[in-house]
Amino acid sequence: MNGTMMQAFSWYLPADGRHWATLAADARLFADEGITAVWLPPAFKCANGPGDTGYGVYDLWDLGEFDQKGSVRTKYGTKDEYLAAIDAFHEAGIQVYVDVVLNQRMGADAWERVRAREVSATDRERDTSGEETIGAWTRFSFPGRHGKYDDFCWDWHDFHAVDFDQLTGRSGIWLFSGKSWSEDVERRENGNYDFLMGADVDPLYQPVRDQLMRWGEWYLDLTHADGIRLDAAKHISRGFALDWLSRMRAHAGRELFCVGEYWSPDVGELKDYLGWDRSMSLFDVPLHYNLFRASNSFGEQDLSRIFDGTLVQTDPTRTVTFVENHDTQPRQALQSSVEEWFKPAAYALILLRHEGYPCVFEGDLFGMPNDGEPAVPELSLLMEIRRRFAYGEQRDWLDDPDVIGWTLGGDREHAGSGVAVVLTDRDGGTKRMYVGDENAGETWICVMGNEASVTIGPDGWASFPCASGSLAVYVPRDATLVFEHDYRDYVQAAATAPNPSPAG
Repeated sequence: MNGTMMQAFSWYLPADGRHWATLAADARLFADEGITAVWLPPAFKCANGPGDTGYGVYDLWDLGEFDQKGSVRTKYGTKDEYLAAIDAFHEAGIQVYVDVVLNQRMGADAWERVRAREVSATDRERDTSGEETIGAWTRFSFPGRHGKYDDFCWDWHDFHAVDFDQLTGRSGIWLFSGKSWSEDVERRENGNYDFLMGADVDPLYQPVRDQLMRWGEWYLDLTHADGIRLDAAKHISRGFALDWLSRMRAHAGRELFCVGEYWSPDVGELKDYLGWDRSMSLFDVPLHYNLFRASNSFGEQDLSRIFDGTLVQTDPTRTVTFVENHDTQPRQALQSSVEEWFKPAAYALILLRHEGYPCVFEGDLFGMPNDGEPAVPELSLLMEIRRRFAYGEQRDWLDDPDVIGWTLGGDREHAGSGVAVVLTDRDGGTKRMYVGDENAGETWICVMGNEASVTIGPDGWASFPCASGSLAVYVPRDATLVFEHDYRDYVQAAATAPNPSPAG
């Protein structure tokens, strides 16, 4: 079966504590949609308590169990509800990937006087002050937890730096005396991009290293997670991250899937991070930006080069492809939303091809009423086509700047399988493509788009049309007999939807 991951949250979800319960109730629905794995948001208590999306980490050991930061629950619910949601996914046959945030801490319980020197925000290797005393929020004692599970308390020795001086009330970046940045982090930005925000964890300090190893083992034992999404990989010592992952895999006794968030549009940086050992996968940020540019180029993007400079082109087995995520949403620092008119084509480019491990965004699948963003009506159908029919040899016709296509010839193991895809960001056109001699004489139906049926020639070739600024997907006529529900829903939605593309 073709695997499909789903990011099971968006940035602006209501902070009502109901998300874990909602996910548990929808687990079977996700399985029916073809989801084989879910990426859950960070589950631990954060600085902003019940309103925190999960990346301002306060206490890794509090998963919504203790009265800290203004509530017992997190934004998403309680620890018991979290574990119940994981159980529901496992019962539905869906793997669970947990979001792990090791880089930063926020919301300290007290501040302390620390000797430090201020560094440049654009060149962290350059001091902008001599050594001075600052007030650093670095004491984490977790009084609401009372030492349950673990009695480790953090102080300034466990961090590299902070971004606020309590004594002067100023923001900046202060590197603690006796500390130095990790070397095996992103070095092409800001001189050294170890520091991201808050209190920057020093994972090479032995007590911290031991603490993070101990916590990871406890977390895996508790959740029985199938994989990990590693946040802010470019800001963490690569050596430590790989050691931590190796330790987690050894403790779990299984091959934990891991995808790192290394946010860079430069595929060279991603390849360098993967290294020769290729111990994890990475999100294909360069592909996301190619899709973003195509959706905003008014037909000027060269579609024949849509995969140029992407990770999926160079290392498809270590690539997680995506169209959107929580960081690309409006009002986020990395805002780069793919325009609505192009999203069906963008999802076809990651779902209906063999290369890469696609991750769909929950907001695109079900809509984000709280964000004011609609669902992509075509997405359910594309996922069903992937699950049922996207098999067989792939043949590409990525040979035109405006009209591209590819085919999957189908196989004997999946009844009715086989897919032909054509898309354009400008004028419509026709793509002559080969689907295989074994499909000669078949009638293929356009199940996405408004094109007429196509008959495969005796030589296995056929011409597949596509309207301007649109996507057309064809499957064998026999395949339409086994659709469950999404084709009918798609047709109803498409009948009333305007054509929002620039060409249209």
